[in-house]
Amino acid sequence: MALSVGNKIRLGTIFLFLLLLLTGGAGIYFTAIMKREAKAVLQDNYESLAYCHEMQQELDSLDINYAVALVRFEHSLAAQEKNITEPGERESTQRLRQLFDQMKSGNREKHVLYNHDIQESIQRVLAVNMYAIHKKNGRAEATAENALTIIIVLVFIVFLISFTFSANFPSIVTNPILHLSSAIKEITNKNYRHRIRIDNKDEFGDLAEAFNSMAERLEYFESSNLNKLMFEKSRAEAVINSLKDASIGIDKNNIILFTNFQALQLLGLKKDEIVGKTVDELSRQNDLFSFLVNNESSAPFKIVVENRENYFTRETIDVAQGEGNSKVIVLRNITSFKELDAAKTNFIATISHELKTPLAASDLSLKLLEDERIGKLSADQKELIQNLKQDNLRILKILSELLNMSQVEAGRIQLDIQEIHPSTIIENAMKTVASSAKDKNINIIEAAGDKLSLVYADAEKSTWVLNNLLTNAIKYSTEGSEITLQVTQQNDTLVFSVADNGPGIAREYLPRLFERYYQVPGSKAKGTGLGLAISKDFIEAQKGQIWVTSELGNGSVFSFSLPLAK
Repeated sequence: MALSVGNKIRLGTIFLFLLLLLTGGAGIYFTAIMKREAKAVLQDNYESLAYCHEMQQELDSLDINYAVALVRFEHSLAAQEKNITEPGERESTQRLRQLFDQMKSGNREKHVLYNHDIQESIQRVLAVNMYAIHKKNGRAEATAENALTIIIVLVFIVFLISFTFSANFPSIVTNPILHLSSAIKEITNKNYRHRIRIDNKDEFGDLAEAFNSMAERLEYFESSNLNKLMFEKSRAEAVINSLKDASIGIDKNNIILFTNFQALQLLGLKKDEIVGKTVDELSRQNDLFSFLVNNESSAPFKIVVENRENYFTRETIDVAQGEGNSKVIVLRNITSFKELDAAKTNFIATISHELKTPLAASDLSLKLLEDERIGKLSADQKELIQNLKQDNLRILKILSELLNMSQVEAGRIQLDIQEIHPSTIIENAMKTVASSAKDKNINIIEAAGDKLSLVYADAEKSTWVLNNLLTNAIKYSTEGSEITLQVTQQNDTLVFSVADNGPGIAREYLPRLFERYYQVPGSKAKGTGLGLAISKDFIEAQKGQIWVTSELGNGSVFSFSLPLAK
């Protein structure tokens, strides 16, 4: 029958107790023997010696006090007769009794005759007991030596057994625990093929059997799930690599999960050099990756691949992962769109430049037709010529905006930055729109202080922007209304604001007002959709900002800021 771990520990404790009991019992046994022999010597011999010494003393005291000495001698002799323990002691004691009786029955003056014989008898009793003491002492010494030898051997044997037991017995408990701990670590490391080999028929054996059963089940689930995971992994990698856009996946712990072929090509790395590494580690090794991770701007950027300039936009897609968010960085190649945009810009610049010459010639011809020296015109002819002049001006304005836009898109904005007084910008813009405001009977209120600081700006471009804002305000304002032009100083900038009383702009359209070609849906006044976009580029090129505040039905306020001159 197999013993349980508890019974093994209990039996081990009982075994150690028995060893302790054996050692203690042996010591007690030999101590009892020594005590008994010492008591025997004390009782049997030392008392006889004492009695003999007392009789000798009383014998010597007969001359002093005869009667008392006889009584005491009688008492000691009687005690000795009761303590006869050694061979030959009885005969000597009996002889002593005879002599004493004879001395006691004789004449008091003749006791001297018996002293010598009594002394000899006493000496024989002493000799017998002394010999016995000597003999017993030798036997006691032999017994003590034997006891010491036996105890030493017994203690040594008990020590060896106890040491062996204490060294080996704990392993009965600890070894299975160590095996189990090691096996748990293997399972933690996903080594589900590991098994525990414990043949004990106890609790540890049951535990090992249960553990092996659990590991077998885990191995089964792992193998079945692993095939599925490998299949899904292969399919996911195939999908990722089939994407035309470069993609990099980063989990919530900033560990790089995957990259497709396009991303590896841009980064100039191999798959094993990037997958599994941390974002910080790879950022230190690759400047492009550091730029992609740290730059949050959505503006296009250029990457040279195989000695060819390519343009990309960056997009970050957040993916929920437990309590955190993973993300996928997608790089969209817009090189073809960039090339088309450049071609469009060059085309617009060329066409605009080429159209300006015939329009200028047409405008000159119209002026010549108005000259009466060539001939008088009828009222209808004058109206037609006036309409043609207005159309020419509108086309020239559109061409001017297109040329400005082409400069902006090509990155060739030419600025003449210098210190100028804001009144120069205001006066030039007011002169330009004075005719249009007069036609609609609109009053432009100028709210600018006399002590305005100089600004550091391009006078022509800034005047163009203010003119555009005023023109738009006149266009969308009702006849007979007012427009307020306000100039204020805020910190280290000068702010120009144009406020109208027009229909206003819905809040959802405000973020797109400064986009190219954008027009507010439902607007009655139509334009090219380029004026505000060009204004934004002109102002930002001068280190300023432009913005709008508006509510539907409450008019609009367009503002821009320019830096003050230092």
